[in-house]
Amino acid sequence: MPNRNVVFVVDDDAGMLQSVARLLRQFGYASLLFPSADAFESHRDFGNALCVLLDINLGDGSGIELRHRLKAAGNSVPVIYMTGNDSRAVRTAALQSGCLAYLTKPFSAKSLREPIERASAA
Repeated sequence: MPNRNVVFVVDDDAGMLQSVARLLRQFGYASLLFPSADAFESHRDFGNALCVLLDINLGDGSGIELRHRLKAAGNSVPVIYMTGNDSRAVRTAALQSGCLAYLTKPFSAKSLREPIERASAA
């Protein structure tokens, strides 16, 4: 079995991508950063992906819709959603799509680390 140690991070905010990458490095995980839904969908190699940290509100699409397309394509990589625009409707849609966690920005290091460790243990 391959060593799954890479967290894919999808966010259209370059500062957020870099911050999360630094945090993941501190936790001992590598990261692969995607600045858009389109860039992420163009990626085909999910073999080393531990999970995907996926922003819900991307400039070029919805993270939740992106998750549905992944599942439809047979890709079951675990997803952790993050959003700066929390609402009951968005939270419900995210949870119904299947996810390890739903994080609201800004989130603590601990709130990110826990679902990543669950993915790692699976």
